[in-house]
Amino acid sequence: KRTNSLLQLLAGTAILISAVILAGYFFFRIDMTGEKRYTLSPSSKKLAATLDDIVTIKIYLDGDLPPGFKRLRNSAREMLDEFCVYAKGNIEYEFIDPAIGRSEKERLEFYKQLAKKGLFPTNLEVQDNGKKSEKIIFPGALVLYKNQEVPLQLLKSRAGSSPEEMLNNSVEGLEYEFSSVIRRLSQPIAKSVAFLRGQGELTTLHITDAARALSEFYKVDTVTIDGRLKALDEYDALIIAKPVEPFSEKDKFVIDQFIMRGGKVLWLIDKMVADMDSLATTSTAISLPWNLNIDDQLFRYGVRINDDLLMDMQSAPIPVVTGYTGNSPKQELFPWPYFPLLNPSGSHPVVNNLNVIKSEFCNTMDTIEVSGIKKTILLQSSSYSRWQMSPVRISLNMLREEPDKKIYNKKQLSTAVLLEGEFTSNYKNRIPEAISSSKEIGFIGNGKYTKMIVVSDGDVISNYVSKKGAIYPLGFDRFTQQSYGNRNFILNCIDYLCDDSGVIELRGKEIKLRLLDQARMKEHPLLGWINVVMPLIVLLFSGLIHYYLRKKRFARKSSSS
Repeated sequence: KRTNSLLQLLAGTAILISAVILAGYFFFRIDMTGEKRYTLSPSSKKLAATLDDIVTIKIYLDGDLPPGFKRLRNSAREMLDEFCVYAKGNIEYEFIDPAIGRSEKERLEFYKQLAKKGLFPTNLEVQDNGKKSEKIIFPGALVLYKNQEVPLQLLKSRAGSSPEEMLNNSVEGLEYEFSSVIRRLSQPIAKSVAFLRGQGELTTLHITDAARALSEFYKVDTVTIDGRLKALDEYDALIIAKPVEPFSEKDKFVIDQFIMRGGKVLWLIDKMVADMDSLATTSTAISLPWNLNIDDQLFRYGVRINDDLLMDMQSAPIPVVTGYTGNSPKQELFPWPYFPLLNPSGSHPVVNNLNVIKSEFCNTMDTIEVSGIKKTILLQSSSYSRWQMSPVRISLNMLREEPDKKIYNKKQLSTAVLLEGEFTSNYKNRIPEAISSSKEIGFIGNGKYTKMIVVSDGDVISNYVSKKGAIYPLGFDRFTQQSYGNRNFILNCIDYLCDDSGVIELRGKEIKLRLLDQARMKEHPLLGWINVVMPLIVLLFSGLIHYYLRKKRFARKSSSS
């Protein structure tokens, strides 16, 4: 017995030492979670492995935090630990409590510095011994790489979501956020994106914030086709932002051939003439269709934007004068049905975890059956919507009455669609033989695989510009001080169309929110105790049974000897 025990000990020690030695040469990790929450995607691993200098990440989320934010902090630490493994020492991070070790004056000054660097605070209501107080936390980080410093918000808000859901969405997006900021700092700008000019598109001031955001990842330019066959050759993607003048057939042909050669296009189209300026002097206006001359082209690719206006009870508010105090007008905010708040549809990476998108005088759209083209709806109206066919009479007087739910009886009307596949040219079998066979033109009838996104509202990409020329962030509502998801939506669209690194695919990562039913817990408090105590009881009984069986086995062996 003594010899056998010694041999078993030596064998076990040898196996353990061998395993340690082999672990130094062969790396592996086992993730037992159902959704693989602790496993980095191949694109993130590759991104971390290609770093050639140290990335320093300072996360200002530490100290005495509520349970939900502790979970966000712990998840961020676990995610960064995974990145560190594959970065081979090129990622360093630290968690900082911005409130500790500072006087009140120093703390406020430090908060101002963080805000200037782009980290937005969150106010929490804390109860201590029955007294309520506010606590400021900064659920974000500063990322430094080669003398570059960029802010990173870890907490992602979303209208209509509970705090638990927002925190869970933030946890889901951690890998995407860290990978995105590392890609932004470490990889050279390669792809080129151009805003189209020549058809009365949005002015430079109104696309400033979108262009600024895109310029962090892409080369951003403007281009006028003007009938030139090679006008788009140097670009990877084209953004057509709210044209108001008809396209010439030559320009349409150039865009068509750009798509046939694999070019990507983000169409942001308004089909109806409508804006708030027309209601500034009078409370009523008539909306008619624009003549853009692109209906046949979009139809051939698989989508039709309708000559109508979408109305939705889920909408952004506008100020309306309701009376006067002396000579000063009194204003109140009322939901304006012609400014629908569009909901992300499904869990596609372009819209996953996005806040609602603010639109202005949006249209509905239909998809057309086209062979070989995959269609994915990205944005939809709410369950209480309707449309008005052209011509549409728009009147501010409708705000005087409560909206009738009976007429808002349409659900999930499509407003943005992703088209993927090998498109057929709009000019196939429609142009003379001399043009289609010309080597100089190089006409392509059946295109390469490519992608495009069509949105039935041009204002989705438009930032507000004040009368004094101040430029507001894209998606920011100056009346409610709320930020919508427009900026991230535009970035996601271009990322999905152009980015080959696969980082955008991380937005589709989902972590299940496994929470107890609070209402049921209050109704049956015994359930809470069962969930806490039962696992301990099962563990205790398992240990006792194992001990009893082990003791019985050894007693049998000793009696036989």
